[in-house]
Amino acid sequence: QVQLVESGGGLVQAGDSLTLSCAASGRTFSNSFMGWFRQAPGKEREFVAATTWSGDIITYLKSVKDRFTISRDNAKSTVYLQMNSLKPEDTAVYYCAGNGRTDTREDEYEVWGQGTQVTVSS
Repeated sequence: QVQLVESGGGLVQAGDSLTLSCAASGRTFSNSFMGWFRQAPGKEREFVAATTWSGDIITYLKSVKDRFTISRDNAKSTVYLQMNSLKPEDTAVYYCAGNGRTDTREDEYEVWGQGTQVTVSS
């Protein structure tokens, strides 16, 4: 059973940077996706970024592509989301998801973290 633990959320100002971490324990599959999703107040959860553990496929939400970077440390079984030039509209609970069969569809992910709050003030 895979478990995911996120960390790194917080309150920042617009233009600041923040890095989220997602540590995976248990069995993961090298060709599966690790993804980041977010849910803003009153909105549906949306895809943000995803990578395979091999790094051969990396996908981003268009609105974050030039500001966010997803990366992974296979030795630590940890996936990161580096977020730069944060905007108030990035405010949301960010969720890590694992063992994904595809990249952007949340119903294709097998396991989820508890979520971490990111708040960007203007």
